[in-house]
Amino acid sequence: MSKEDYEIVMGLEVHAELSTKTKIFCSCPTEFGGEPNTHTCPICMAMPGTLPVLNEKVVEYAVKAGLATNCEISRNSKNDRKNYFYPDLPKSYQISQFDMPLCEHGYVEIDEENGEKKKIRLTRIHIEEDAGKLNHNEFTGGSLVDLNRAGVPLIEIVSEPDLRTTQEVEKYLKKLKSILEYIEVSDCKMQEGSFRADVNVSVRKKGTEEYGTRTEMKNMSSFRSIVRAIEYEAQRQIEVLEDGGKIEQETLRWDDVSGKTFSMRDKEDAQDYRYFPDPDLVAIRLSDEYIENIKNNLPELPESRKARYIAEYSLTEKDSNLLTASKYLSNLFEGAEKICKNAKAVANWLLSDVSRILNEKEMEPSEIPFTEMQLAKMIQLIDKGTISSAIAKKVLTELFEEPKDPEDIIKENGWIQISDEGAIKEVVLKILQSNPQSIIDYKAGKDRALGFLVGQAMKETKGKANPQMLNKMFIDELKK
Repeated sequence: MSKEDYEIVMGLEVHAELSTKTKIFCSCPTEFGGEPNTHTCPICMAMPGTLPVLNEKVVEYAVKAGLATNCEISRNSKNDRKNYFYPDLPKSYQISQFDMPLCEHGYVEIDEENGEKKKIRLTRIHIEEDAGKLNHNEFTGGSLVDLNRAGVPLIEIVSEPDLRTTQEVEKYLKKLKSILEYIEVSDCKMQEGSFRADVNVSVRKKGTEEYGTRTEMKNMSSFRSIVRAIEYEAQRQIEVLEDGGKIEQETLRWDDVSGKTFSMRDKEDAQDYRYFPDPDLVAIRLSDEYIENIKNNLPELPESRKARYIAEYSLTEKDSNLLTASKYLSNLFEGAEKICKNAKAVANWLLSDVSRILNEKEMEPSEIPFTEMQLAKMIQLIDKGTISSAIAKKVLTELFEEPKDPEDIIKENGWIQISDEGAIKEVVLKILQSNPQSIIDYKAGKDRALGFLVGQAMKETKGKANPQMLNKMFIDELKK
């Protein structure tokens, strides 16, 4: 049998760190960074005799996430102790939720390749505390523990095994990340580990109802790595089965350098964690009024914003999809459009050159250094004919390097567009004189010759000539 005879079945457990100012059970700050073990106190370091107190904001943010992903919100919930030993977990148990999570039975819709919608069902969303971090030192051969992250509040979003392709996985993760950004419960900075996923993978022969044995890859925080890891692990499992072997249920580590998975430990089941209600924390009771109030104050979500862009700005569905995929990009679009009143131009710049530079620099939209005012002003300078699109590309590069007023940038660099007819005519005549063959080609019906001549003139003026004026003047001269 070949790979095509098998189907991949995937489910994800996404961990998102919540953007609360303080930790889940104490008043230590949650901000990223800081010297090791400086954002700690006796509670998050699990000193004997300390008692946790639940941060109410954590519950509010979890409910917001549940409502935004179509979940049922539990009126009665509780915290449980999940018992396991790991060096970065100071209590030797994690406070989580077992059988009474805050949110259940939701779904996230993704767009399939054929244009249809597919619902990825959510089993649950529950709250829990993050563990600390082990810093491994290859020179001394030891590890040091940093507990700054211990006690940072998380929501864990558990999907049903509804995902079948890596494309679906990537779309689901991006949609989920986008929703959490829009409702402002998590900054979702993958490079800081505040949005990461455990990926469960199994394979089965097509047409089979029964699921295969799954393996789990832990704490993955890059879309590219997740796709590569799934492709490798699925192929590995198929080869094991084709050779008559058996898949072991285990936890794996993905190594991005070698492009392979390695076994870490047997995969635990619920009974291995010996869950029981945390005796130090009271039950969570939510009123209908509390839930309704959060629901009524939810911000506009990506799907709603996308529909509005199509109706209000006449943008295509594809462009609206790309813009609203990131709250930061979408907010930049709206802010710049309000200033320059040119929605199409703002969208084009964001989806072409800005996105290209973000990819080249491996930056997130949230890291764009310039303001909506600076982007809008650059577009206004193009509309007024002060600079050409070619010069605007240079201005944009400068805005990424040293963001300031675009007018100052073009003045400092001498980039103001030449719109003087006499100066442009001089350039046109010079280019025509230097390229007699292009004149013959144009008159023979070869339209590309005009583009070549305009290009040569732009090169001559270092991109500063008004392209519309150039075009018209060349045509006028060539008709003589």
